Amino acid sequence: MAILVTGGAGYIGSHMVYALTDAGEDVVVLDNLSTGFEWAMPKGTRLAVGDTGDPQLVSKVIAENNVTDIIHFAASIVVPDSVADPLGYYRNNTVNSRNMLECAVKGGVKNFIFSSTAAVYGDTDKVPIAEDDPVRPMSPYGSSKLMTEIMLRDAAAAHGFSYVILRYFNVAGADPKGRTGQSTKGATHLIKVAVETALGRRSKMDVFGTDYATPDGTCVRDYIHVTDLALAHSDALAHLRDGGASGTFNCGYSHGYSVLEVINTVKRVSGVNFKVDTAGRRPGDPPQIVAGSQRIRETLDWQPQYDDLGTIVTHALAWEKKLMTMRN
Repeated sequence: MAILVTGGAGYIGSHMVYALTDAGEDVVVLDNLSTGFEWAMPKGTRLAVGDTGDPQLVSKVIAENNVTDIIHFAASIVVPDSVADPLGYYRNNTVNSRNMLECAVKGGVKNFIFSSTAAVYGDTDKVPIAEDDPVRPMSPYGSSKLMTEIMLRDAAAAHGFSYVILRYFNVAGADPKGRTGQSTKGATHLIKVAVETALGRRSKMDVFGTDYATPDGTCVRDYIHVTDLALAHSDALAHLRDGGASGTFNCGYSHGYSVLEVINTVKRVSGVNFKVDTAGRRPGDPPQIVAGSQRIRETLDWQPQYDDLGTIVTHALAWEKKLMTMRN
C-alpha cells in the first residue's frame, strides 16, 4: 500500500512528501523534474522520472508499488503563461490528468486527492467565497483545473473510488525546519519575488495594477502557508481512508492581504527597503479572492498552525537565504 505523489519534487509536492514520510507512510513520486528537484525530497524517496501523460509509465508505477492512494500535484500553474499558451495548459493540466484518472481506475486506486485552485472562481464580488458559489474562471489555467474537477467527479461516480478536491488560494512560505521551499528559478509567486528582491536577487519588483476596487488599489489574496496546505492533504487522506464522503474544499485562511501589504511585510521582516515599481494589470487577475474555509475546518477538522503573514514571510526569507548558499 503506497501513496503516489505526482509533482512530488516541486514546491508544494516536496512539502507533502516530507509530511507523509514524517508520518511513516510509504511514498512513491512521479515527476518529470521540469520545475522540481530530486534534492528537494527526503533522501531515499522512490522517484519515477516521467510525465503524468504517459499511460504505460503511470500504470507501471501504480502496479509495481501497489498504489492505493494518489495525490496529484503535477501541473502548470502560471496564469499569464496560460493566457499565452492555452493549449499547452490544457494538455499538461487537463489531458494528462485524464490519463492519471484512467490509470487510477484500471489500477484499482481507492482514493484520489486533486490539487485544484481558487482560479476556478474567477472574478467574484463575494468575500469570502464558498465552495458552492459559481465558478467562472478568467484564465485557461483556471479552466484547465475546473475541467479536471468535472472529470474527477464523473469518473468517481462511474467507477466507485473516492476523491477530495482541494482548491488552493495563494500558497507561500517554506518548511519551518528548512528542508524544502519554493526553489524554481523565475517563479512568479508574490512573496517569492519580494524576498528575492529583498536579498538582492532582483534589482526591483513590479506591482501589477494599482487601480482595482480594493482598499489600496492592489489585488487582495488569501495567503496560506505551504505546511498548512500539506496538512490539509493529510487530513483529506485520513478522511477518505476512514470512509468519509468525497468533496470539494477551499484551502485558505478566510482573510486576505493586498499586494502592498505583503510587500511592506517583506520589507519589515527583511529590514530592506527595496525598489518597487508599478505596472499595468495582468490578464486573468481578479481584484480580490478570499477563501471561505468553514467546510474544511468542520469536515476535515483542519487546524492550521501558521496563519500569520509575518511567519509566512519569515519562513520564505529563511529558505531563500539557504537556497542562495546552496547555489553559490
